[in-house]
Formats: sequence, structure tokens, C-alpha cells
Amino acid sequence: MAISIRPARTSDVPQIRKIVDSYAAPGQMLSKETVTLFESVQEFTVAVEGDEVVGCGALHVLWEDLAEVRTVAVIERLHHKGVGHLLLEAIIERARTIGVERIFCLTFQTEFFGNHGFEIIEGTPVNPDVYAELLRSYDQGVAEFLDLESVKPNTLGNTRMLKIL
Repeated sequence: MAISIRPARTSDVPQIRKIVDSYAAPGQMLSKETVTLFESVQEFTVAVEGDEVVGCGALHVLWEDLAEVRTVAVIERLHHKGVGHLLLEAIIERARTIGVERIFCLTFQTEFFGNHGFEIIEGTPVNPDVYAELLRSYDQGVAEFLDLESVKPNTLGNTRMLKIL
């Protein structure tokens, strides 16, 4: 059966929840509350096979020119079948469409993201004024991008990567 890529719907959240849980349990991804998935459903893109959501990923805007790729995951039986690549390419295209110039991710999958042009970063690639504004955010992704000490217990082992569009 063919895989299609589309924006997520609220009715997809239970299936997204199941996929996220399958990665969160072994510590490969941070768990997300169901309410958080509903609140951010408009950020998600899903891969669908028939009526089944078989993969997901989100684009979360952090600043005028910066967004984070979040929660990219594919069900196990479709690993290494190109589904993750289709999802990430759709997310990158969405970033271009809305005017984002840089995409950040925090990942264990450095080879996968590297194949899509993401590069490992050190420090925080924003000017001091933007840094000061970003510090005001309550968003965990912003804290991860800024490499703040407060999030390091949750991100140990993950690699910070950035793609310039």
C-alpha cells in the first residue's frame, strides 16, 4: 500500500500518541502529554498508509527565522523504507513555505538528519538581542536550542543540529 503525507488532524492524535509512546518508553524520545499533542496538532505532519498513521513529525516555530523539527517517528515495521525521509522533506518544505531560514533539531539520529543537510552545532547561533528574547520563552525546545543547563538532564546524549535553508 502507498504512503501519503498530509497535515495531521485531531482524529490522528491517538495514533500519534501510540507512535510517540513506542519511542518514549525506551528513552529515544521525550514523552508528550496527550493535551500537548492536541494543542500542537497543527504543527504535525503525518505519514498515512490506508487509514493508519504510520509516522509523524512536527515543525515548531521558535523565532522569525528559526524553527525546530520535533517528534519525527515512524512505526517499527516501516523503518528503513523511506517514510521518515518523506516526513522530514515535507517538514522542511513547510519551513520554507512559512519563511523559516534555519531548522533546529535535538536528536540521537545524527546520520538521518545529516543526510538531510543538518549539521552538528556548538553554542547558540543567534545574536545577543535574539538570545535575550528567547530566554523569555517557556518552550522546552527554545531552552534546548539555547543549550541551557536547566534542560540538560533531559537531553543527555542527544545532539543539537541545524540546517540552513
